[in-house]
Amino acid sequence: MTALELAWFGCDLRTGGIIEDLPALKPTGALSRKLGDTTTLQFDLPLPGAAANWDEATVPGSTILVAVDTLTDTPIWAGAVLTRDAGSAQSAQLGAATLERYLDGRYPGDQFFLSADQAAVITGLATPALTGGPPIVIDAPNTGTTMDYATEDGDDKSILSCLKEVMGLDGGPEWTIDVIWASGHGGFQFPLRVRPKIGIQAATAVHFDFPGCVASYNLTESYEDGKGASVVVARGEGEGSSRLTSSVYEASALIASGWPRWEYRYTPASGITDPDQLNAHAAQSLALMAQGGQVWSVEAVASRAPRLGQDWGIGDNIHLAVETSPRHPAGIDKVARCWAWELDAGADRVRPILVEET
Repeated sequence: MTALELAWFGCDLRTGGIIEDLPALKPTGALSRKLGDTTTLQFDLPLPGAAANWDEATVPGSTILVAVDTLTDTPIWAGAVLTRDAGSAQSAQLGAATLERYLDGRYPGDQFFLSADQAAVITGLATPALTGGPPIVIDAPNTGTTMDYATEDGDDKSILSCLKEVMGLDGGPEWTIDVIWASGHGGFQFPLRVRPKIGIQAATAVHFDFPGCVASYNLTESYEDGKGASVVVARGEGEGSSRLTSSVYEASALIASGWPRWEYRYTPASGITDPDQLNAHAAQSLALMAQGGQVWSVEAVASRAPRLGQDWGIGDNIHLAVETSPRHPAGIDKVARCWAWELDAGADRVRPILVEET
């Protein structure tokens, strides 16, 4: 397959319209995305011979950089410009963050939901960002699951904080902000997608093989604080006996089989006053932590691997087939979800970060 080459565009943050092609723009690290959270990236832009409107196309706070795979014409990454350093040096240094960061600079106001569909909750919380913001398009069909949620303007919780809180509940919906071409290819739109689970979780997942398109892989297993626990309690704000506390959630079957008790207490978010929300956070944390964190980091040759943005994306199931390795001498077939990815187009490397789900 053809090497992965990216075209870069500097665009207006409010409209998504292209201001200037930026062929000289070079990321100094790997592009990355993470489900329901912000990622950042630094850039170097040589100024001699730079595009005529490079200055207008990279203004911090009002522009956004978009990368497009030139082979598939697929937009795969977008980041709002937040910093720019330039002077007597021969290049400008830029810093950008994915649009989840924009939601951390907007607030939902007073919001109260009672037995509302999860998609309606996310939509209601995110809607204030549509006024005076980027061309975010909410794509949130009903999930079929209802929930209660409340936040007050005085809590000073950003939209991002609220969305992460909702996603962190047991059975909570997932969300992400993608980038697509706008009609006519004159700019871009940014769908905020909400689903019970983002991506495709088909049994016939996209195939990565070692040896093959995978250059290397690593399985990281951890029972460190915050990553492993067989007993979880979530706590609200306050002190002593007046502090709101969830029920105690135990991995009963695991403990009965002889697993030690590892206790974990934490405060999932500020301003939680609903014990049901605390219980939901504790239940979700136990589900993720009972047997510890297990993360597969796969480094594949981008030009040989299934194509990012066309064959697979964030949230999708990925099948890793290892014929043999020092860690798995008998080989292993594993299907896990892509919770994040990194792309280093210059080095022809793509790195899906896979998490096993119970």
